Amino acid sequence: MVAVAQHPNIQLMTYAQVTAVNGYIGNFTVTVKQKAKYVDWVACTGCGTCEEKCPTKKIKDEFDLGLGLRTSIHKVYPQAVPGKPYIDPVNCLKFKTGKCGICEKVCPTQAIKFDDQDEFVDLNVGAIVMATGYDLFHWEQAYGEYGYGQYPDVISSLHFERLVSAGGPTGGRIKRPSDGQEPKAVAFIKCVGSRDDAKGKSYCSRACCMYTAKHAYQVKDKIEDSESYVFYMDVRTAGKNYEEFYQRALNAGAKYIRGRVSKIYPRGGRLVLKAEDTLLGRPLEVEVDMVVLATAMVPAEGSLDLAKTIGFSVDKDGFFQEAHPKLQPVETFTAGVYLAGACQGPKDIPDTVAQASAAAVKVCGLLSKSELPIEPMTSEVDANKCSGCALCLPICPYNAISLIERQERGHRGAFIRQVAQVNPSLCQGCGACVPACRSAALNLKGYTDDQLVAEVDALCL
Repeated sequence: MVAVAQHPNIQLMTYAQVTAVNGYIGNFTVTVKQKAKYVDWVACTGCGTCEEKCPTKKIKDEFDLGLGLRTSIHKVYPQAVPGKPYIDPVNCLKFKTGKCGICEKVCPTQAIKFDDQDEFVDLNVGAIVMATGYDLFHWEQAYGEYGYGQYPDVISSLHFERLVSAGGPTGGRIKRPSDGQEPKAVAFIKCVGSRDDAKGKSYCSRACCMYTAKHAYQVKDKIEDSESYVFYMDVRTAGKNYEEFYQRALNAGAKYIRGRVSKIYPRGGRLVLKAEDTLLGRPLEVEVDMVVLATAMVPAEGSLDLAKTIGFSVDKDGFFQEAHPKLQPVETFTAGVYLAGACQGPKDIPDTVAQASAAAVKVCGLLSKSELPIEPMTSEVDANKCSGCALCLPICPYNAISLIERQERGHRGAFIRQVAQVNPSLCQGCGACVPACRSAALNLKGYTDDQLVAEVDALCL
């Protein structure tokens, strides 16, 4: 999540977590937990000396999905901004045993701070852009026919992406995770978890067809005399020049087989895939060195809790819900909160960049105004009728209703009681609170009970 502030000197906060959001459009207060990094990033120059000298060098790297190793003091990933490390206290010998501290001794700028503490920071911002990304579907729990994740050479497409990356654990060389050997035959299985109502998700993950074509092409390009087998249900190439790239993968020698793989099992150091070629109408058995699964894109972990914290909804699949799929694709039902990227639904890079640009323009348009228009048809409270029961508070999906203290005067003198108050900047005029009010103190402007009764009477004449 990116909080967009009106103040020009807002700080860049990384390795942090949003814990609370209050306020409304143009006036949000975001509480951020800045986690302890145990490194002073102001003093640190990112020279990397501490990483080189750290004795704990055999920790599985989360960014490389366990394919590579890291030290306990490390950068989140090589191209991280800012390019400065932090200490993992779970694996650091200094925190575990009280000994070591080599990084502190070799640091030329004395940037190591073992006494660092978590810090909570309140940011006053005008708009919020949600860009929480996605996670991969846990195929290991659902697809027993693929080995339940027990075969090290059955990997996801994201694992393969790290293998072919020049900054990855193998320096861009394609190697089998089990023995580090170069595979001569690689099978790609698409729609693992996507378009599967029985065990996975009903939706299409959109990006899989094209990155699988890219991966199949990279195998043919990087490994001499190799074979690429792509098992697919359908091939969807809806973007600009996508069909041309798909044809390029075919011309490079990638073999596309229309059919689902029913089982994967090891045999003689290799993997055997039992499948069916539905175009030929016959069963098929293929023996390969490595299998790559194009797994479904699912909402990022914790995205539902974050949506509840900020105050907007998610769709049936758990992705953030846009206000309108065609007319307001980057806006949410909470004014001032915008969406960018795969947090709104599965999409590839061009669509993500376009949506991020649209969200940035929306924010610029919002912050360029000194005054903002509000919804004219909002709810209003008749304070004389309100009993202060607070039943309307949990009903409002936009957190637009609050209780305030109101001073009144009666027969026994002045007294204070609580009444409901509607914030017109948050209220979207949905009217959900009106039927929930037992004392009939809430009305929707332009649609009061008297007006509706008058309309009915006029129609009946």
